[in-house]
Amino acid sequence: MRILSGIQPSGALHIGNYFGMMQPAMELQNEGEAYYFIANYHSMTSLFDADQRRKNTTAVALDFLACGLDPAKAVFFRQSDVPEVTELTWLLTTLTPMPMLENCHSYKDKIAKGLKPNHGLFAYPVLMAADILIYDSNIVPVGRDQKQHVEVTRDIAVKFNMQYGETFVLPEPRIRAEVSAVPGTDGQKMSKSYDNTIEIFGEEKPLRKKIMRLVMDSRPPEEPKPDADQNIAIQLLKLFAPADLAQQTEDQLRAGGLGYGDLKKTLFEHYWNYFKKARAQRAELENNLDHVNQVLKNSAQKARALASTVLDRAKKNCGLS
Repeated sequence: MRILSGIQPSGALHIGNYFGMMQPAMELQNEGEAYYFIANYHSMTSLFDADQRRKNTTAVALDFLACGLDPAKAVFFRQSDVPEVTELTWLLTTLTPMPMLENCHSYKDKIAKGLKPNHGLFAYPVLMAADILIYDSNIVPVGRDQKQHVEVTRDIAVKFNMQYGETFVLPEPRIRAEVSAVPGTDGQKMSKSYDNTIEIFGEEKPLRKKIMRLVMDSRPPEEPKPDADQNIAIQLLKLFAPADLAQQTEDQLRAGGLGYGDLKKTLFEHYWNYFKKARAQRAELENNLDHVNQVLKNSAQKARALASTVLDRAKKNCGLS
């Protein structure tokens, strides 16, 4: 079984990234052949500062390695270090129906949020399809909002296989339902696009302030809250605290007697302690960037070896070689 996933260096990684993609990916590195990449080509659809992209790419590498990605088990590389993926993107583009891209939820949502459309944003699913197909991927761990992109990948692969003969493996999405959408500070899905994130790493004081500023309603502490399970702080606490403690806190809020300030303090302490070991590991890696860069370089060589094989197969089948 080969697993494939990527993450954009478009800003500081947050807990939505961690629970939605990073943690499942690290669990899967023990179950099969894992290929994980930093999607710096994809970041070009929304980030236009070259220096910031370089810094973000390094930060993503540090974050992922600090959180437990094992380069002895997973191939971990920069997307741009495997240029074969952009060549395959063109092959796929020639068979991708325009209406399919026009109907992608991610594109429509970003346009609705005011992001200026460009061709890269529109064709994003085709590059994502190439990312997946070029490694003969079987499993793609994604958040529920990305499930459609895997479905698009399958549709493109089926169309290519029908036109040019059996070429691509059909991937399957893998979604963890319990954390399919981590709520942001405003109650929407956590996303850098919405500026509602809680970062994995950062300074304690600003992060504490961010959590303490979570918006609650105006009900006093003593008032019972039958909708306690819908409270943002409770939903986030369930990600970080032991299940029995999280349930006890939810029951206390539901019954009345627990103030929102105390609830948010409890959330922060569990969140901060959850990443304690990872923060120490990240500090060590930051002082040894040569090692981090060597990991990316070695992995890119492995990734290119496989990507070249698949690309050659595709080119041969469609008459380009």
